[in-house]
Amino acid sequence: MTAPVLTRPATLEEFDQELETLLVGVAGRAAAQERSHTLLRDDVAALRDLGFGALRLPAADGGLGVSFEQLIARLVRIAAADSNLAHIYRGHIAFVETLLAGYDQDAANRALWIDRIVAGDLVGNAQSERNDTAQITTVIEREGERITLTGRKYYTTGSIYADWIHLSALDGEQRVGVTVAASDPGVQSFDDWDGFGQQLTGTGTTTFERVAVDPADVVVAGENPVRGDHIAAVFQIVLLAVAAGIGQAALRDGLEFVRPRKRIFGSPGETLPRESPLVQQTVGTVSAAADAATRLVLSAARDVDSLVARGLDDADEANDLLLGVYRLQQVVSPLVLDAVTELFEVGGASAVSTTAALDRHWRNARTVHSHNPAAQRRRALGDFELNGTRPTWKPQASVDADAAADA
Repeated sequence: MTAPVLTRPATLEEFDQELETLLVGVAGRAAAQERSHTLLRDDVAALRDLGFGALRLPAADGGLGVSFEQLIARLVRIAAADSNLAHIYRGHIAFVETLLAGYDQDAANRALWIDRIVAGDLVGNAQSERNDTAQITTVIEREGERITLTGRKYYTTGSIYADWIHLSALDGEQRVGVTVAASDPGVQSFDDWDGFGQQLTGTGTTTFERVAVDPADVVVAGENPVRGDHIAAVFQIVLLAVAAGIGQAALRDGLEFVRPRKRIFGSPGETLPRESPLVQQTVGTVSAAADAATRLVLSAARDVDSLVARGLDDADEANDLLLGVYRLQQVVSPLVLDAVTELFEVGGASAVSTTAALDRHWRNARTVHSHNPAAQRRRALGDFELNGTRPTWKPQASVDADAAADA
């Protein structure tokens, strides 16, 4: 059963005002919540109450009808407060973009999902499996008219917080996408993600044991190349938006670290770090990187809006979008990583204090950038420039989604 529709901000301006108030608190407790490993259930609930997950839906359907660029701009702001919180929505955002584009669903099924999203339901994502090969072992089983799902997934970002989980599975020999209720007794999500960054995203194990499946929510994968490239670009842009937010968080925390300090290592007496040319240079570097990363990510989001406005019927245009995002990854990733590394130059040994927690920005950025290896994308770009070979997304029964996209 979906939750009742909540009273939410009626305009984007009202939404932004309430969001900013919420994010002050989120940012203030982010480091402490990481230290205590407190899952972000309350923050996810607060965003749900604001209607963040439904922002993209048309006003007539209960959303605010924002553009993809406007959504990503707000996701960057959330990531600046807590990069974990923004990352949780990666699968949900891609699911909503699929819904808006009209891929896969018939009218009745689409209307049902719109109602669920407007009611505040969150969709998690579970594609990968922890196997020695990229083989998919999660399967759909059919017993008369009853359809169930059984399997085990890892890297299930957001699923521990979710109402629904979208995942890959095999239906016989056919690879499919399927969405199931997280509340089903056969679904269990475990907080066993052991990465050194993004520790509160719930990116751990989710198991499925004879979970009920609605036939309308089983979709054959890989049949529409436009869909594949469009949604792959969306997934990557979300990660880059999280990275841009980390850059902004690093700048904010760097300023908060420097401004009250009254001495610099190696200098006698009271020497204000904020007046030091070297500290100013470091802060300027972080500022430039954070701003540039945000601008670049928003430009890619704008490209998504342009593609959708032109119509989702040109495979080369969709692939051009994906190539552009591949290129962007090569710039944004090192830009943010270099900046959050440079951040430590604002202080001496005190800058590595666990209380200051400046290290979390590097750990989180490095973890985000490890999701889709940049080297594979560079190779794909080089092959395209040299030989005109376009990257393809062709999932097969034995191939994981990320592996197929990177092939």
